[in-house]
Amino acid sequence: MTLYYSLVFLLLVAEMALFMLLIIPLPFTIRRKMFTFISESPLVAKLQYGMKITFIFILILFIDSVNRVYRVQVELAESNKQQGGVAVMGHERMEVQARKFYSQRNMYLCGFTLFLSLILNRTYTMILDVLRLEEKVKKYEGDKAAGGKGSEKLANAGNAGEIGKLRKELEEKTRDLETLKKQTEGLSREYNRLGDEKSPVDSTPKKDR
Repeated sequence: MTLYYSLVFLLLVAEMALFMLLIIPLPFTIRRKMFTFISESPLVAKLQYGMKITFIFILILFIDSVNRVYRVQVELAESNKQQGGVAVMGHERMEVQARKFYSQRNMYLCGFTLFLSLILNRTYTMILDVLRLEEKVKKYEGDKAAGGKGSEKLANAGNAGEIGKLRKELEEKTRDLETLKKQTEGLSREYNRLGDEKSPVDSTPKKDR
């Protein structure tokens, strides 16, 4: 294996290790700190820029390896035609098979490296989205517990605090209404009692007349 293909293999191993690190379940705080560092670090930004250039070269190697595999296939087919349909034998066959094997190996190596880079990019984006959603959920729960103060983004939490305030006012009004009802009942009983006491006195002079 040549030097640049050895470097591609090391990059593939690094991508596999990074992918395992991304999918390992970690606590929310550790994962948030890690992704915050990756997103904000200028060193990581420069490294990502360098990796983009590296993947361009790997793409060129992939295209070259595909071309080599195609040429080996064409050469093998032409050799078979020249032999009258008989397969190439001996040392020549071994050489062609070795070239075919190395070309296919390089093609698969570069192809899987490029494919895994796309998977890593998509996985990284999805995990960032999940972290943002978890952060919003935690802020939502915190503002809801605090009564929804000072949070314009979390409208639901503010509505929950307003509903609680209105409910408390409704309970106070209900208590006042019950108090007024009891006072009304007391006044009604007192009025009926006074009416019963006064009605015999009012009826006596009528009988005398």
